[in-house]
Formats: sequence, C-alpha cells, structure tokens
Amino acid sequence: MTDARAVHGLLAEFATPELLLAAARSVSEQGYRRIDAYSPFPVEGLSEALRLPPSRMSLIVLIGGVCGGLGGYFLQYWGMVLSYPLNSGGKPLNSWPAFIPVTFEMTILSAALCAVIGMFALNGLPRPYHAVFNVPAFEAASRSGFFLCIEASDPKFDAQQTRAFLESLSPKSVHNVEA
Repeated sequence: MTDARAVHGLLAEFATPELLLAAARSVSEQGYRRIDAYSPFPVEGLSEALRLPPSRMSLIVLIGGVCGGLGGYFLQYWGMVLSYPLNSGGKPLNSWPAFIPVTFEMTILSAALCAVIGMFALNGLPRPYHAVFNVPAFEAASRSGFFLCIEASDPKFDAQQTRAFLESLSPKSVHNVEA
C-alpha cells in the first residue's frame, strides 16, 4: 500500500444520493472529521450529516450592507453639510429624506459585492487543482456520481482500517487519492 503521507485520502463512490447520505452519517458517527462529499446536485441533509459548521456568509453580507449604507449616508452628509453647505430654499442642511436613495443603493451594492467576495473566499476559490482530480472515476461527480472523501490529515485516518470501513458501507468502489 502507498505511504500515508503521499495519499490525500480515500474516495468512495456511491450509486445513489441516499447511499451517500447514509455513508456520510456513518463516517461522522465513527469520529472522522476531515471529510468531504461531492455530488452533481444538492443532497438534502448532507451538510448536517457531515457536521459542517454554519455558514458565515450571512454575517459577511450584513456587515457589508451596513458599512455600505453608513458610508453612502456619511459621504452625502460630508458633502452637503460639512464640506460644501448650500442652503436651498431654507431646507435644513442635513435633509436625511433626500439621502435615502443613495444610502439604499450603497447598502445593496456593498452587500452584493461582499457576497461575491465572501463566496469566493469561503469556498477557497479559485482552485484550479484538487487532489481528487487525480482519480479518473471522479469525472462522474459533475454528472451522475456521488463521492465521499476521507482525508489522510484526519487524526483517525489509517489507510487499511479506513478502507475496510468505507468498503463496509457498500460503495461502488473505493479509490486512493494521491496528493
């Protein structure tokens, strides 16, 4: 067998999403934590079965929107009240109802930009290479394959025991993933 340091992990291929979901639950219950699943479409309950932490995306978008809205408002305030005050028709300098459209648009723009940048950062993109691409059967992951990978960096990973455990879950096949 290959040296565990040269192996990225073990990749099991399953025939159906139900088998993948059951296998993910079994792997999590056995105490593996460095696991990932690949599927051509979202599988309901898979993130819970993998025990993934909750996404931080909503917090990133909220902070981006609040900062954008405050930035848009204070940019107008600075221009209309502090830097270049112009009294037109006796209106107050800080006429906040006039600032609402720009503040709203800056909130939406900043939230959207933070969502895109946050999505790329949290997904680790761009990633032109991953070790699972070395497995020829992995081409089916975007069409009809359901895969579960246990990484060699998992503290519980032992090549022979982990392979035997994965084979007990009734996969179509189990592959070594070379690093």
